[in-house]
Amino acid sequence: MDKKGKYRMDMGLNNKTALVTGSTKGIGKAIAIELAKEGVNVLINGRNYEEVEQIVNEIKFDFPATSPQNATADIVDVQQRENLFEKYPDIDILVNNMGIYGIMQYEDVDDEVWIKYFRTNVLAANGLSKFYLPKMMNSDYGRIIFIASEEAIMPSGQMPQYCMTKSMLLSLSKSLSKLTVGKEVTVNTIMPGPTLSENVQQIIEGIYTNEDMTFSEKEKDFMTKNLPQSEIQRFIKPIEIGRLATFVCSPYASAFKGSPIRMDGGMVPTIF
Repeated sequence: MDKKGKYRMDMGLNNKTALVTGSTKGIGKAIAIELAKEGVNVLINGRNYEEVEQIVNEIKFDFPATSPQNATADIVDVQQRENLFEKYPDIDILVNNMGIYGIMQYEDVDDEVWIKYFRTNVLAANGLSKFYLPKMMNSDYGRIIFIASEEAIMPSGQMPQYCMTKSMLLSLSKSLSKLTVGKEVTVNTIMPGPTLSENVQQIIEGIYTNEDMTFSEKEKDFMTKNLPQSEIQRFIKPIEIGRLATFVCSPYASAFKGSPIRMDGGMVPTIF
C-alpha cells in the first residue's frame, strides 16, 4: 500500500538504480515517477541544473524512501557523457527517453538537420548503452529501454528526420538484445503514440485560444479532425507510458527481448 492508501503491485524493483534521460518533463518525468513509486533510486537527467534539481526534490518529497539524484548533463555532448559515467558508473536500468522532434517538410531538411537529429536521438542513446550494457552483462542484471514512436513504423511524412531516428532505435535495440543471450539483461523499445506532454497541451490550448471549450472538448475535436485513426480518440497520458515502462523494467518482463512494444492508442492499422 502506498502513502495514499492505495494498493499497488510490487514490481521487484526496490533499491534498483535507474537513469532516465530527459526526465524533467513529459514521458521521461512520468517514467521516473513511476519507477520511484516502486522504490527505484532515479537519476534525473536534463540540461538545466535547476529544473533537474526541482524534480529531484519533488520525488524525494513524494517518495522519501528513495534517493533520487541530480544527473544534469547534455548527453549529446561526449565530454558531458563521460562526466556522467564518472559520477554514476553503475546503474541497473537505463531509459533512453531524451529526444527532439519537429514537423518539417522533406525539402527543408538539410544535412545539418539530419546530423543533428541523428546525434541527438540515436548517438546519445547509443553512447549511454555502449557504456552501461557491458556492466549489466557482468552483473547479470539490467534493463535498457529506448523510447521510440509509432512514427518509427508508420511515418506520417510530416517529420522524416525524426522518423528516421526512431526507426534506427528499433534496429539498435534488436542488435543489442542479441548480445544478451543467456543473461538477465533485456533491451527493448517502447513505441508511444500521440502523447499529452506539456508541449502538446500548450499547442492544443493555443489552437483553441478563442474557443469556449473545456480541454477535453478541445482534445476530442483535435483528434477527430487531425488523428481520426486513433482508436482511443484522446492523447495518451504520460503516466500510462510510465507504468508500462516500469513493468518492462521489472523482473516479470524478463521474457521481453529486443521487443518493439506498442502503446499507440490503435494508431498503427497493421497486425504487426
